[in-house]
Amino acid sequence: MTQQLLQSVVSLGYLGVILGLAIEIIPSEIVLAYAGYLVFQGHLSFWGAVAAGTVGGLVAQCIVYAIGYYGGRPFLLKYGKFILIKPKHIQLADRWFERHGSPVVFFARFIPVVRHAISIPAGVTRMNLWKFSIYTLAASLPWAIIFINIGMKLGENWGNVKSQAHSTWFIAIALAGLLVAFGIHHWISKKRLG
Repeated sequence: MTQQLLQSVVSLGYLGVILGLAIEIIPSEIVLAYAGYLVFQGHLSFWGAVAAGTVGGLVAQCIVYAIGYYGGRPFLLKYGKFILIKPKHIQLADRWFERHGSPVVFFARFIPVVRHAISIPAGVTRMNLWKFSIYTLAASLPWAIIFINIGMKLGENWGNVKSQAHSTWFIAIALAGLLVAFGIHHWISKKRLG
């Protein structure tokens, strides 16, 4: 059933990739990898798929941001389950946001569980939408490139994407760790100078 839904959505081409990511019924890793498979088949161009994946990632997170902005935390605690966000995800995202501030919107995109929920405290605290969008786009671009490449490399064996996706979590987490370490180092250096 998931495969049929994926094929139906992504068969719409670039718009399908955007919609597949925006509605987030199927994990973004799978949608992007399938887009990579379509690139492999010649149905989509690589950069077109990357652009659609990046825009789709932004749209998905802007929806969650808007829910946090307009509905607030009580609304999300009550109805978040319908968009696969549990109270523990909200609490974890809140802690990350309080600890690291607005740059965490970028860094958290590479970390399981936190990556989707981080838009909630950004919306609840009414973070500047332009800043939120820039951080989100900056993180969505490498995310799209990674998983579209996986789908292309798998080619006809794209059905194995789930096992391949799990092996890339290590790379994504290591990258996020390096970025967080760099951000902390930069922040500490600024504090010493200031």
